[in-house]
Amino acid sequence: MYKYSKMKQVIFLTAAGIGLLISCTQKKETQEANTPESPTSATATGYPSKNPFLSSSIYGVTHINSGQTNCVPYQIHDGDYKVDLHVLTPIWGGPVNNVTYASTDTNYMWSVSTDRIALIDKKGTNWNRVTDIDLPGAKRLTIEQLKSISDVSYTSLDFATRHLKKILGPQPGLVLPAGVYALVSSEDYVYANAGTVVSAIGLIDKADPSKGLEVKYRFDVSALIPAAEVAPGIKRINMVGMNMTYDGHIVIGAVNGIAVIDRQLKGPGKFYAFQDTELCTNSMAVDEENGIYVATGSKTPKGDGMMRKLVWTGSEISDKESDGAWISPYNGGDWPPAIKAGTGAGSTPTLMGFGADEDKLVLITDGQNRMNLVAFWRDEIPESHQQKEGAKSRRIAGFIPIKAGLPDDKPWIQSEQTIVVNGWGAFLVNNLIDEGHPDRIIDVMTVGPVHAGPKGMERVEWNPETNEFTSVWTRNDVVSTSMVPLVTSGSNMVLVNGYTAERGWEITGLDWNTGMNRTRVEFGQSNRGNGAYAILQLLENGDILFNSVIGPYRIQLKK
Repeated sequence: MYKYSKMKQVIFLTAAGIGLLISCTQKKETQEANTPESPTSATATGYPSKNPFLSSSIYGVTHINSGQTNCVPYQIHDGDYKVDLHVLTPIWGGPVNNVTYASTDTNYMWSVSTDRIALIDKKGTNWNRVTDIDLPGAKRLTIEQLKSISDVSYTSLDFATRHLKKILGPQPGLVLPAGVYALVSSEDYVYANAGTVVSAIGLIDKADPSKGLEVKYRFDVSALIPAAEVAPGIKRINMVGMNMTYDGHIVIGAVNGIAVIDRQLKGPGKFYAFQDTELCTNSMAVDEENGIYVATGSKTPKGDGMMRKLVWTGSEISDKESDGAWISPYNGGDWPPAIKAGTGAGSTPTLMGFGADEDKLVLITDGQNRMNLVAFWRDEIPESHQQKEGAKSRRIAGFIPIKAGLPDDKPWIQSEQTIVVNGWGAFLVNNLIDEGHPDRIIDVMTVGPVHAGPKGMERVEWNPETNEFTSVWTRNDVVSTSMVPLVTSGSNMVLVNGYTAERGWEITGLDWNTGMNRTRVEFGQSNRGNGAYAILQLLENGDILFNSVIGPYRIQLKK
């Protein structure tokens, strides 16, 4: 029998025009990071190989690529900027616009939100909606409703609760996880879910995009995935992830298992069930040999989580060692007070080490209240590897406590965001505050304006010669609320979205090697600067693609 502590543990699972420059200054930030000397190590290959069945190697799937590294090669300008998002027009949608996705035609991108899918013309400096369609199974919000969410001031939790319930219904969090995890196929079809329906959306006429979009394929997963108890007395099907195997099958994550189905969504598909004691709250990574990496947490506070490599054989989801599959326990924790869901990993597993790299790892944050970064060997465990002291199994290649520059007596250091990986480097943020709202949409809209935002982040490095992690730098003065960070290998910078009472919402760019401030984009107090559960992005020319609560903006930074 498992327990959930208070209603706070009800899980509404997540996950997850040209910018008008109002003013720009070029001052250098003098604030210092806590930065020990970087360890010397070999250079790792930065990107997984392209999945031939995805639209692109970058932005073909949530978290950028099949390995979920949240890393792009595009460059961004240094400097300080102020941007008024009220002067710009987003591609309307929301309240969560988790990511925009690459079309097979580089003149376009796809926008996937909790209520619709849109095709965007991004040719040159364009940022225009060509056409859109309601996400099957979801309810479209009007522009007036979206503006009401973004343009009101949330001065108290009580006011925010009443306001959001009036617009989104009695349980605003139930709009999740619709549209949070999606992908685009090499046929230029967008695969996304709402409720129990997974749909493939494409153009009616590829020669004339203005003719609109249609549902190409549709599948009700209730025929494949059984309902699961996600909280006491609440039993339903909750989808929490999506990816694609390298032979072109759709992988669907649910709180209670993994399903694989063909691209035409014909069914019947295959389902692999987790144990009744487990709960999955994040998506999964996929490697080029069709290994599927997924982490679950325990339904019992402080119970062990489970990290799995399952293997899609072409006809079955295998957990057999003979097929390369494995399972390893890892440390769990308590039910978190805000932003994060579940007692296990807050992060979608992220792959590290590609191509000719000797070390092939998969990384997660564990569920302990003060988290560790944990790396597992993806393939065979090296014969010379001895089980680490304190590790739950020999499969664990290494781990390091994440302190994020915060005091030793801070009860919570945890992340809801996927680990950002660039070469052998990894970046993690603290998303936890001491208390929040049990409904994750109300929570994510009030952390910052009502509750002081969570501070703390850390950059670490894996040394493939010593098989150890080392902390490179920490920052305890920068806020990251709920957006997934992004690293640009082209500019050697990591970007986060946060809120401060002094400046409001902003994007901060930190140097990958030193942690020093290099870029700041201030949006001010408007909720439009809140990227609720979304992913930060850059376009090829360095423009910021900012996924606001009312839809994605294109922001051009000019010196």
